[in-house]
Amino acid sequence: MKQITEQEAFFKLSAMCAAAEHCRHEMSEKMARWQLPDDTQERIMQRLVDEKYIDEERYCRFFVRDKIRYNRWGRRKVEQALMMKRIPRDIISAALSEVDAEEYIAVLRPLLQSKRKTIKAASEYELNAKLIRFAMGRGFDMDIIRECLDCEEF
Repeated sequence: MKQITEQEAFFKLSAMCAAAEHCRHEMSEKMARWQLPDDTQERIMQRLVDEKYIDEERYCRFFVRDKIRYNRWGRRKVEQALMMKRIPRDIISAALSEVDAEEYIAVLRPLLQSKRKTIKAASEYELNAKLIRFAMGRGFDMDIIRECLDCEEF
């Protein structure tokens, strides 16, 4: 693999960050794959942060909204994914607190309703158990799941 210069690495990473939100961890992995020296990685990372190409809080807010609205993930699954990207817990908590329970319910209720149509169960108890297991696998909390299952519209 051809050795990449510091300037070339910065231009490539800044172009990526300009096109979509990225976090420090993703950029560090890229630079490690390019086998850049540690001091070069630190300089590039600092420059990306200084020039606002990377902002962990902004990345986290958009990640949370995207995964909840479009991928229909629950709080636990989003939190776990962000922790794997080494986002600090306080930033994760702040981003997750911006999403209220009504939005989670608006995501989960149609998900459970469509899943309910495909599940085969001998009793209502077994059906609810399967729905709860499904929703927990998607990362939703038990209190939100119960609220959706207990409502009259369901």
